[in-house]
Amino acid sequence: MSDVADPIYKTDALIAQDIDAYLDQHQHKSMLRFITCGSVDDGKSTLIGRLLYDSKMIFEDQLAALEADSKRVGTQGQEIDFALLVDGLAAEREQGITIDVAYRFFSTEKRKFIVADTPGHEQYTRNMVTGASTADLAVILIDARKGVLTQTRRHSYLAQLVGIRHIVLAVNKMDLVDYDQAVFDGIVKDYADFAQSIGITHFVPMPISGFKGDNITALSANTPWYTGPSLIEHLETVEVDNSADQQAPFRLPVQWVNRPNLDFRGFAGLIAAGTVKPGDAIRVLPSGKTSTVSRIVMLDGDLDEAVAGQSVTLCFSDEIDCSRGDVIAAAGEPPQVADQFEATVVWMSDEALKPGRAYWLKIGTQTVSATLQAPKYEINVNTLEHLAAKTLELNGIGVAELTTDKPIVFEPYAENRALGGFILIDKISNATVAAGMLHFSLRRAQNVHWQAMDVGREAHAAQKGQTPAVLWFTGLSGSGKSTIANIVEKKLFALGRHTFLLDGDNVRHGLNKDLGFTEADRIENIRRVGEVAKLMTDAGLIVITAFISPFRAEREMVRAMLPAGEFIEIFVDTPLAEAEKRDVKGLYKKARAGELKNFTGIDSPYEAPERPEIRIDTTQITPEAAADLIVERIIGVWSPDL
Repeated sequence: MSDVADPIYKTDALIAQDIDAYLDQHQHKSMLRFITCGSVDDGKSTLIGRLLYDSKMIFEDQLAALEADSKRVGTQGQEIDFALLVDGLAAEREQGITIDVAYRFFSTEKRKFIVADTPGHEQYTRNMVTGASTADLAVILIDARKGVLTQTRRHSYLAQLVGIRHIVLAVNKMDLVDYDQAVFDGIVKDYADFAQSIGITHFVPMPISGFKGDNITALSANTPWYTGPSLIEHLETVEVDNSADQQAPFRLPVQWVNRPNLDFRGFAGLIAAGTVKPGDAIRVLPSGKTSTVSRIVMLDGDLDEAVAGQSVTLCFSDEIDCSRGDVIAAAGEPPQVADQFEATVVWMSDEALKPGRAYWLKIGTQTVSATLQAPKYEINVNTLEHLAAKTLELNGIGVAELTTDKPIVFEPYAENRALGGFILIDKISNATVAAGMLHFSLRRAQNVHWQAMDVGREAHAAQKGQTPAVLWFTGLSGSGKSTIANIVEKKLFALGRHTFLLDGDNVRHGLNKDLGFTEADRIENIRRVGEVAKLMTDAGLIVITAFISPFRAEREMVRAMLPAGEFIEIFVDTPLAEAEKRDVKGLYKKARAGELKNFTGIDSPYEAPERPEIRIDTTQITPEAAADLIVERIIGVWSPDL
């Protein structure tokens, strides 16, 4: 062997002989998805750049640009800086770091690869989770000069958490420690102690130099004491066992209902687990309807059998209801359906978790509204301690209880990634704020059922001769919400309407007396009031509420609880200066003096409605006139005598 072996990749002779045969062979190569991760500057991007370079996946113009960029912004002097092949963002090149997740494709004669280069900085841990979510293998890089670091532990824990079972421990930059075996052995021992504590039972250690090429494509003479495989040899031969998915019970989350004409109705999706054949009995969840598979349709014809990993369209023997978000499963072994769970959550937003706030939850093809409770505990990934926590900050990892607004089909993440992994999306910004893994459903979710009632909400409303509604007054303290709401109720009562007024201060004397004024408590305050208001509309009442309710997300949460058109948002729009001038209760004065914390408008935000059904400007209209306007708008009746 030479000092560093030349790349082993050579153009397949079959290309020149029979291009069609080569393409067919290439098409049927197995695919390995892997990630590179570790602490900052451990050489992840350099390693991937080296793999791309050695596998001849770079065009001549790219190579020329790489050489020019290496001299201009590279970190390796006059030599080629392989990291620039992957670090595509201007900010990455300027700082010499990775920020975004970069996906690259390359292939050898034995296998195709998709590699994700994930950032090492702690502030970009959320990007690492994104890259790891679809990976079969993780290459954990460690700088030989620094050893096992905090971010090394964090990424290893996350790799294990998202279900990656093949781990390569690549001790990089061995050239900078003179290829010292003692350094390598010491790092492997330190990592092994940590890996065992988090459940990683097996990993493959190897000494490498991404920059010099040692043990990347072939074994290096610089490490004669190392007898294991080169990195590419291991990547080409590691067994990615897909048979476990195929042997599991059949699961297909429905992505699309294919209805091109009156004579065809099929249900398309990616098979998440198991196998299916025509004639198999299936169950559609959550409805529980059953049928049998009549056809398995593909673009080029029907199949006799389909397995996990294939995208297919299924046709049924019976006309049963099935739509996007449903799960088609083996009739005799269906997955669970529940609406309350314990889950591990990785928080990925700059804004901390708000316990009780409603987020969109996406799991498989299902999208539902969900709320998280305060974490049971947060996990310190360095010590694996369970720490008390009221919320989760950016990159925090914790275990919490989760509730969805309707039952979802799921399996524990350890058994099925597709039906156990989820993301949370902020309803206002549409930003992904968290990723999570379901552990199990809570027993109370299985034991508590809706009790059917003979007298429903329609009967209650008909008896009272009115349409139920929630008149939701929102605005700053001192805006006049309670005053106007009280007048509105008097006018409706005089008209013979059945009403009830829920006032913010009054509710805090009883139902919500245990809540303070932190953001989390404000959210829970509105959630409880929303549930009470919903029960009252079920009884046929017109419910009037007067709450500051400062956050749009919670007002939208209450709107979502009710049938369309029953939530009427009334924005009592009073400028802060005017509300503070009124200050009937002296609260603004206390807040300005620092005697009252978390006071809306002073040291806690108020998010004004963007599209309220009714807007009242109290600087231009009296409370009495405002109440007349609201009553006329709600029921079409107005009288100056009321």
